[in-house]
Amino acid sequence: QVQLVESGGGLVQAGGSLRLSCAASGRSFSSYYMGWFRQAPGKEREFVAAVSSSGSRTIYADSVKGRFSISRDNAKNTLYLQMNSLKSEDTAVYYCSRRGIRGDWQKLEDYDYWGQGTQVTVSS
Repeated sequence: QVQLVESGGGLVQAGGSLRLSCAASGRSFSSYYMGWFRQAPGKEREFVAAVSSSGSRTIYADSVKGRFSISRDNAKNTLYLQMNSLKSEDTAVYYCSRRGIRGDWQKLEDYDYWGQGTQVTVSS
């Protein structure tokens, strides 16, 4: 069984930074692509960023490109999301997720394990 636990959320002013972490249980963390999604109140969950199993390839939603950076430490079974130049529209619950063996990087349906989420609130 895989467990994903996010941390690092909080309240920050617009223009500020936060770093989210996701601690994964299990021995197969390094074999899977991982991603971050977010869900704002009244909106559907949306893709934010994803990283390949080795960490060598990344992909971002257009809305966060140039501001957010996804990375992973396979030795620590941990996924990160560095968020800079935060905007009020980044306010959401952020979820860490594991993609299945095959699937689209950005399709929510192709991710099989999810964390409980961490709240990020950006005040303007």
